[in-house]
Amino acid sequence: MTVAETLVEDSLFGPLTVRLDTERGDVVVEGEAIPRISLSRAAGTEADDHIPVGTRDGGRLTLTVDGEEAGVHPAKGRLTRGSYRVDVRHAGRMWRLVPDSIPGSRFLRDGRQLGDFDSEGNGRVCAEWREDAEPDATDVAVGYALAAAFGTGAQPMWMLVADAVGDLIP
Repeated sequence: MTVAETLVEDSLFGPLTVRLDTERGDVVVEGEAIPRISLSRAAGTEADDHIPVGTRDGGRLTLTVDGEEAGVHPAKGRLTRGSYRVDVRHAGRMWRLVPDSIPGSRFLRDGRQLGDFDSEGNGRVCAEWREDAEPDATDVAVGYALAAAFGTGAQPMWMLVADAVGDLIP
């Protein structure tokens, strides 16, 4: 897959488009009721096939929220689910997408959970918003962009350790 464009009917903000270009390392999320989000990998950066946007190096990523640059800080992605978190800072707010199951990740703003995302890294994103959270349009756009760019979910540490031990046994 090089370019995937998915039309999504978000339960709160209606129709939006998620566009993922794995070759160029670009993600764009836009819709009439949300700000446009763009996340891009720097030209010339070697792509990691396991990451839809191609890298977890925040220094090689540019994120804009409605044309304004925002800070994107992916963790390295090692043994624990928490090591696959991605943080975004913009306009005095902080969002975090962090795996909490094998297929899914929870999405938080300023430490408060807004909802859950599922995405296999193919540009298709599913969001389920918490009834008491009341996410705004920027929350929604950032969540979809992070889920599309980095995928969601991760195996628990015990499964990763079991796989590594199994690889060592002839």
